Amino acid sequence: MKIMLDKGAKMPTRAHTYDAGLDLYAPCDVTVPGAIVDFDTDEVEVGSAVIDTGVHVEIPEGFCGFIKSKSGLNVKHGLTADGVIDAHYTGSIAVKLYNHTPNPYRIKAGDKISQLVILPCLLPELELVDSLEETDRGDNGFGSTGR
Repeated sequence: MKIMLDKGAKMPTRAHTYDAGLDLYAPCDVTVPGAIVDFDTDEVEVGSAVIDTGVHVEIPEGFCGFIKSKSGLNVKHGLTADGVIDAHYTGSIAVKLYNHTPNPYRIKAGDKISQLVILPCLLPELELVDSLEETDRGDNGFGSTGR
C-alpha cells in the first residue's frame, strides 16, 4: 500500500509482523480534555480532540480502512477512536480521540494514538423493496436474546 507523509508525520508501523493494525502517531503535542459531567442532569459531555496525522494512504479498490482504538489507551486511559477511510480518499488521516474520563490526557509528538486496519469491503448494489424476507430473528433487536 502506498503511503505519503506530510512534513513532521511519522510512517505507520506494525509492532509485530502479524499485527492487524498499523499504528498511527501524533505529529505534535495535543491535550485531549476530560469529560464533563453535569450532576444536575446526569449528562456527560465526552472530551475530544482531532489530530491530523499527516499520513496519506492509497487504499486499493475493494478495501477500506478502519481507524480503531489502541487497546492500551482505551483500557488504561479511557481514550477511544473510530472512523472509516474509503478507497480513493487520499487526504491526510485525521483521528478523533474521545476521552471518557474526567482527566485530561496529554499526548506528545510521536505517541501512538490509534491504529489503521485495512479490510475487504463489499459494495452491493442497493435495491428498494416493499418488504424483506422472513427470518428466525425478524426485527428482534437489543436485548432480545437475554443476558
